Amino acid sequence: MDIQATNNPVGGEDAVAPGLLSDDATKHCLQMLVDAGLRPTRQRLALGKLLFLRGHRHVTAESLYDEAVAANAYLSLATVYNTLNQFTEAGLLRRIAADGIKSFFDTDTSVHPHFYLEGEDVLVDVAAGLAFSKVPDALPGHEIARLDVIIHLRRKRMQ
Repeated sequence: MDIQATNNPVGGEDAVAPGLLSDDATKHCLQMLVDAGLRPTRQRLALGKLLFLRGHRHVTAESLYDEAVAANAYLSLATVYNTLNQFTEAGLLRRIAADGIKSFFDTDTSVHPHFYLEGEDVLVDVAAGLAFSKVPDALPGHEIARLDVIIHLRRKRMQ
């Protein structure tokens, strides 16, 4: 679908203002949303630009909310959570629950392992050095939906 086909003149607070479509990066982000089957609302476009136009990233809802506030995007934390979940369901993000409490959202949706730095609350891609020679078969009647490998690290204690 072409982005012009989504430029709906219907107003409302969700509508994308024509002035927001002025640069190529914004148009690219808009096209990503359309290609993923998402309506490009003002909120989705604002968060999409923060997520996808700054290179590969790992974010939490809270860190993205702080970025949105700093960028004068007036969104609630609930809107950020909802949008991250919508982006994940559409295949634009990958959710990684590193510590069982907080979820990170990864803009690289490929299968790749991560280091989680305990006590620092940071998720980092493992550059190389991990290989699987065999993945177990799924249980009867099931299929493997995804594979997550998270290696938890902590700082060495000084002795």
